[in-house]
Amino acid sequence: MRILGIDPGLGRVGFGLVETVRDTNCSAGWAGEEFGACQWGIIATTKDKSDGARLQEIHDDLTQVLEQLRPDVVSLERLFYFRNNTTIIPVAQARGVILMLTHRFNLPVYEYTPMQVKQAVTGYGKAEKAEVQEALIQLLKLDKKPTPDDAADGLALAVCYYNQVGRLQVLQGAGRAL
Repeated sequence: MRILGIDPGLGRVGFGLVETVRDTNCSAGWAGEEFGACQWGIIATTKDKSDGARLQEIHDDLTQVLEQLRPDVVSLERLFYFRNNTTIIPVAQARGVILMLTHRFNLPVYEYTPMQVKQAVTGYGKAEKAEVQEALIQLLKLDKKPTPDDAADGLALAVCYYNQVGRLQVLQGAGRAL
């Protein structure tokens, strides 16, 4: 399973791809899954362009990412308004482009709040970014901390999907009772 996590934004769209691989040496007697290859990065736009040009750049670059990485599912950060009302509209516009592209590529989309992502990755919904990055190093067996933060958030979103939905699919596929 190839899971693409996307952290939306107008200035930077973070993404992280996590691939799961079948683990045939599972001691429970059935084939489980574990994390395999990971890739991450950002799509960056500059403030000197119009919002329309920046959204077009996100569209074009994300199209390339989707064509190259070929995910099976997308895990997207849910728009969450807390304090900064100046960024909510540009982030919503970027999410619109992302949702349109995932629809065009016929990809299922699952959405999670930042608290759900932190809970799924670290076990604590109010974890700091550094704690999330450290947990990602351990969970995904990475050699280095995933940076920048937006890309790490993309990886965390992918792990969140797997912990929320992907494991259930593995269990159902293996014929185990839930």
